[in-house]
Amino acid sequence: MRSPVKIMLAGAATFVVGLLSWLFTGDVETPVFNLQKVGVVLMVIGGLEFLWGLYQAARAPARPDD
Repeated sequence: MRSPVKIMLAGAATFVVGLLSWLFTGDVETPVFNLQKVGVVLMVIGGLEFLWGLYQAARAPARPDD
């Protein structure tokens, strides 16, 4: 299983890519997808992934000091 920090980093990166897509692809026309809507979907997925990482970090057992 991936560590919570890696999950949060992946979620933050996905959110940023979605934000950039939402902000800067208003003039781009594609035949199948509206890239601004794809950006919103990526932001939602990234946010959920980041929250999942926070949840796993909160539930992780405390490590004993060696």
